[in-house]
Amino acid sequence: MQKQLNGINIYLIGMMGAGKTTVGELLAKQLGYRFIDTDDLITQATHQSISDIFATEGEEAFRDIESQVLSQLCAYQKFVIATGGGIILKRMNWSYLRHGIIIWLNVPVEELLNRLKEDTTRPLLQHPDHEQQLQTLLEKRKSLYAQADLEIMINSGDTPEQISTQILEKIPSILKPQSNALN
Repeated sequence: MQKQLNGINIYLIGMMGAGKTTVGELLAKQLGYRFIDTDDLITQATHQSISDIFATEGEEAFRDIESQVLSQLCAYQKFVIATGGGIILKRMNWSYLRHGIIIWLNVPVEELLNRLKEDTTRPLLQHPDHEQQLQTLLEKRKSLYAQADLEIMINSGDTPEQISTQILEKIPSILKPQSNALN
């Protein structure tokens, strides 16, 4: 698999709570890649939590920082990168994501709700009706997520290991065959 990938990065996209970080860490280990979470990089670079950035500077400023981080990451190879759920909202980010393989972890809203019910750190969930908020966000983003190279449907009983294995099994189906001839 690693030889087939030829060092190309893997970008995990999807809603908050989809498991991008957990699955990404496993996938990186299985591929012998390094793992990075764009949200972690942002908090390290700004010395602020994502919530604080949203509160003090707004979502637009956060999205700009996110784009800067992504633009720098795409210069490297052999990374599995977990992205923020809204990274797909900025058109310019797609040009960075296209440097690698984009995998959408598609999780039903009911499962997201279950995973996020105790999470108070998500700025976009600071809303009285979490289910309605998640549904609205997913509806806005679904057509963008669907532009991924690979969609992995996740069910409530799926373990991170099963999801990672499923990704590894499906990646070869989207890789272009390597040509030995120089054209």
